[in-house]
Amino acid sequence: MSNELDAGDYPLGPVTSWPAADIAAAWNRELPGVRTEAIGIITPVWRIAKILADDRRRTLARLGVEPSTLDLLSVIRRSGPPYELTTREIARRTLITAGAVSQRVARAEQAGLVARSPSPASRRAVSVGLTETGHALIESTVRQLLEHEADLISTLATGERTVLTGILAKLEDSLRG
Repeated sequence: MSNELDAGDYPLGPVTSWPAADIAAAWNRELPGVRTEAIGIITPVWRIAKILADDRRRTLARLGVEPSTLDLLSVIRRSGPPYELTTREIARRTLITAGAVSQRVARAEQAGLVARSPSPASRRAVSVGLTETGHALIESTVRQLLEHEADLISTLATGERTVLTGILAKLEDSLRG
């Protein structure tokens, strides 16, 4: 018998074998009538996010890459050839301020990972492109990071990952408003 469950095989009753169930039960006891249904979702999401963030920090430290550098180089690399974006586009895609982009670019430029140049789109715009060193670093780092993170979710069957991806996308979309 397989341990893999399809989306329709999950029990409809409450999950009682994890800390969130204990927390919800305690609040139901202490504040009868208070709505606790979010605890079973939000508490594990927070805990998983913390575990994954800590793991990613350790993994990047082992790889010798700062999270902000990974973010900057990744957004440029994912943009495709010629692996160059304006600082405005970097800010839009990474959801950080122009000032934060400027600081990240300055650090990466000093490390020889990116180069700034005038943008052909506008006289006032600045383009940021990967150097050969930056390109090699981001490809090596992303390959290792994604392989490691695939291992982290390997206990989930393909169908479970598909269902979870859809549920998380729906929740994130609803929270963005």
